[in-house]
Amino acid sequence: MEKITIRATQNPAIIKFEFSDFIAKYGNYEFKNIDETANSPLAKQLFYLPFVKSVYISGNFVAIERYSIVEWEDVKDAVAEQIESFVNNGGEIVKEVTEEVKKKLPVTIYVETTPNPAVMKFVSNKLLTKTVAEFKNIDETTPSPLARELFKFPFVKEVFLDENYVSVTKYAVAEWNDVTAEIRAFIRKFIEEGNTVIDESLIQQTPQAEKQQEAYFDNLDTTSQRIINILEEYVKPAVQGDGGNIAFESYDEADKRVKVILQGACSGCPSSTFTLKSGIENMLKDMLNDNDIKVEAINA
Repeated sequence: MEKITIRATQNPAIIKFEFSDFIAKYGNYEFKNIDETANSPLAKQLFYLPFVKSVYISGNFVAIERYSIVEWEDVKDAVAEQIESFVNNGGEIVKEVTEEVKKKLPVTIYVETTPNPAVMKFVSNKLLTKTVAEFKNIDETTPSPLARELFKFPFVKEVFLDENYVSVTKYAVAEWNDVTAEIRAFIRKFIEEGNTVIDESLIQQTPQAEKQQEAYFDNLDTTSQRIINILEEYVKPAVQGDGGNIAFESYDEADKRVKVILQGACSGCPSSTFTLKSGIENMLKDMLNDNDIKVEAINA
């Protein structure tokens, strides 16, 4: 039985409904109205909801944009239940394109700056990975052929992948103005040619991925679980927007110390320490009702 996970996005009008596996392997599908839904029975059904403005299907999720007549907080659970019921009753989500078409799918890559001047974010219009992955050198890139190829550029220092973007950290020898276009074109071509960006089965075996799995979470103490939930719901969406990630490492009950790992653009970022102290630490103190909580950052 399929169970949907609800994820907020940086756009308050849009929410993602995530599946446990890929539902669109070969393309991305956007529907602006019910007349466009010939190849998606699920999208057609969703448009019968009066507040649905547009539907986007990609990778392992369905994203829905709402009209302002409702708030997502009031309807998101009901929508998730409707999607689950549709799928579990054998409903077809989307009619995929053929193998021949998929080989040259158009890929869009746009570039975003980050608060870290050494890091640039390259955003794709298709899902790249369901598992956060960070690579500090070429020896670590066995799970990701894309990361391995990026390290062949002499100015690439680190590579970070999450959902639909790649964050690249450069050495000071190069300026972004000189290399951004080259990296953007390379990533776009790599994906368009059908190359493997990341092997999910291999990345799941790494220590950093194990901490993203349910079994790890279930074995933690209650306070650690609460901390992870706070980081996931309130912190991760913001730092993802900046091309990075803050991952839970540990919680020491004795001295009330929370250790988090800074990844991607957050790692080595001049503003990270301030963000941790003024933002995350204060948030945890407030939400855990414990003024002794301390946050310590570890650059992965």
